Amino acid sequence: MSALCTLCCVSAAVFRRGAAGGAECAAVKRQAGKQRPCEAMAAGGLAGLLPAQTQLEYALLDADTAQEKENLVYQYLKKMDSRERDLTVPELGGDLQWLNTEGPISLHKDLCGKVVVLDFFTYCCINCLHLLPDLHALEHQYSDKDGLVIVGVHSAKFPNEKVLDNIKSAVLRYNIVHPVVNDADATLWHELEVSCWPTLVILGPRGNMLFSLVGEGHREKLFLFTSITLKFYKEKGQIKDNNIGIKLYRDSLPPSPLLFPGKVTVDDSGERLVIADTGHHRILVTRKNGQILHTIGGPNSGRRDGAFSEAAFNSPQGIAIKNNVIYVADTENHLIRKIDLESQMVTTVAGIGVQGVDKEGGAKGEEQPISSPWDVVFGSSISGTQEDDVLWIAMAGIHQIWALMLEGGKLPKGSDLKKGVCLRFAGSGNEENRNNAYPHKAGFAQPSGLSLAPEEPWSCLFVADSESSTVRTISLKDGAVKHLVGGERDPLNLFAFGDVDGAGINAKLQHPLGVTWDKKRKLLYVADSYNHKIKVVDPKMKNCATLAGTGEAGNVVGSSFTQSAFNEPGGLCVEGNGRLLYVADTNNHQIKVLDLETKILSMLPILKPEACDVPDNLPVQKDKVMNLPRLPKSAPNIQLPSLTVAPGQTIQFLLKLALPLDSKLNEEAPSAWFITAEDNTWLLQGQCLTGEIKDVSCQTVIPFQLPVSCVSAEATLAIKACLYYCSKGSSACMMAGVSFSQPLQVTGTDQGSSAQVELMHTFVTN
Repeated sequence: MSALCTLCCVSAAVFRRGAAGGAECAAVKRQAGKQRPCEAMAAGGLAGLLPAQTQLEYALLDADTAQEKENLVYQYLKKMDSRERDLTVPELGGDLQWLNTEGPISLHKDLCGKVVVLDFFTYCCINCLHLLPDLHALEHQYSDKDGLVIVGVHSAKFPNEKVLDNIKSAVLRYNIVHPVVNDADATLWHELEVSCWPTLVILGPRGNMLFSLVGEGHREKLFLFTSITLKFYKEKGQIKDNNIGIKLYRDSLPPSPLLFPGKVTVDDSGERLVIADTGHHRILVTRKNGQILHTIGGPNSGRRDGAFSEAAFNSPQGIAIKNNVIYVADTENHLIRKIDLESQMVTTVAGIGVQGVDKEGGAKGEEQPISSPWDVVFGSSISGTQEDDVLWIAMAGIHQIWALMLEGGKLPKGSDLKKGVCLRFAGSGNEENRNNAYPHKAGFAQPSGLSLAPEEPWSCLFVADSESSTVRTISLKDGAVKHLVGGERDPLNLFAFGDVDGAGINAKLQHPLGVTWDKKRKLLYVADSYNHKIKVVDPKMKNCATLAGTGEAGNVVGSSFTQSAFNEPGGLCVEGNGRLLYVADTNNHQIKVLDLETKILSMLPILKPEACDVPDNLPVQKDKVMNLPRLPKSAPNIQLPSLTVAPGQTIQFLLKLALPLDSKLNEEAPSAWFITAEDNTWLLQGQCLTGEIKDVSCQTVIPFQLPVSCVSAEATLAIKACLYYCSKGSSACMMAGVSFSQPLQVTGTDQGSSAQVELMHTFVTN
């Protein structure tokens, strides 16, 4: 019985993998006494298409030429169009929420006279993401003027995916430019008896169902069915060329230093961070204070090796750094890239640039097709002579863990392998939550995060297995795959998610995307993405507990861990000494920093190199200071308590200003903060002296790092702000300022890696 037919006979429950075309399908537990035969399905459901379309599919297999295929589809349409009663799609409810449109769209009014492709998707699903390039190509070839409209019908798997703001973020992240409707209660999904993500339904100009395509990998059929349908109904004079009111959500977004950063990692010294700035299609290398050292690729997507200024990526995710070499999971290019910071060149080391379906591998990396790599981490082979001679890859697109041999060596339960070989290590390729002593018989479900614990007694890879909502382990000795936390025992149930602290299977996660090992504390940190939390796992006791986050999507910085808020954090890393935990807070477009000792959370500012390029010679430094704005004489000077600091320590000044009621910043004038240090200019060497203030409703983070060599034991910094604002009720515009005086007591004693100082002031109308 087909997956489509099975769904009509059963009621809700567990999910399995669709055999053909790559899809996540509903195959549910039967309830005694409530079973009904497939023939009794509602005529309006997809089952009504099955008899005729199945005949067409078999006929197409026997067709030799493109012309034969077109003729078969044309004859099929004549038959479907002449039916006494159309298989129609019910109208979408008027209360549903729409994205990328000027307002709600009626299938039977606004889309009358259009060929419509309904894309039933959920944004967590890798198969749905694989389908997007086909839809992009289709809407590039045919516009609404040609009579084609694509409508994304978002039918959520996880509760978190029902929230409109989260769908908005996904629409932006994946560059979806067609209308999307939030079918949060899966009303249309159930009306049509859809059973798999993704499912495409092609409608004629009367809202009449003509075709369905289940899963990914049907590009040729999609174009064939759509083009012939447009031709058929144009000949009948039923296609209209009116425009549909499109209003792209992305056009209303303000610019941001980061856009949906997916992953972050730190080098062995703890001094350099590498950030996958996924939405900007680039890799950033920064100092630990956020100052950009290298920008590689971006801002547009592409596929190109070469110098940093020429290289191009497509939604990169996982990154791993060793010395001056970075490996990148270039996810939507289906490539592994290598960045050499010394030669400043980018090369491709695995993948051919198109999505692969091979689930075994074994070819040289640059000849081996791969599928949606999502994370990478260094490891060591069991027979190699060098450390970090293997790059482990979370191959989300085919639900496996692969290895790229950076040197010759041997993997657990494997034979000797040559340098450059890329192959499967664990996972059958079936989307399952299946543990097994034999790595090839285990099953993963969209593995998206990796971390290594090479030391005894762990000696394992930790895997964030997102679609099963579990964390799993893979032994580096024998390859055995075991459960750590989350999920449930049934390997086919990918719906055992939640937000529950506990041990082993009693703990519940929701689509975790990242893991990182704290070798100092012997703990694992988890980006529990759809619960908007960071959790900590003790692998010895299998205990999982919330470390930070409230469980609600938000953006709270400068608070304690328990009051902090994240929005779908996608990746994280901990520095070698175990002090700082960096989190890629994806939907907040930020990197957050958690001090694991002081329990203080802050935001990493992303600072342009030119803003921080302060010369070491004093005359130029004076010129730089002289160019800073002057505050009005009426500006208050607020004295702050003395702060005890150590050489090299980082201070974050958290500036929070409030304007008078009914006032707003003047967008035409440059409001800014700046730092001065009269008689102590040695403090300013290498610092960012100024930055823009664009929005007073948000806290501005001003970074400052004391020099390693301090000239004096006492010094004073002045942090100043100059604002230009206007009254909303009149044309009057004003300039206002405030200065904060921060005395510093420099001691040789370590005061911790960072300190935070709040700077608060409310301006009043004179």
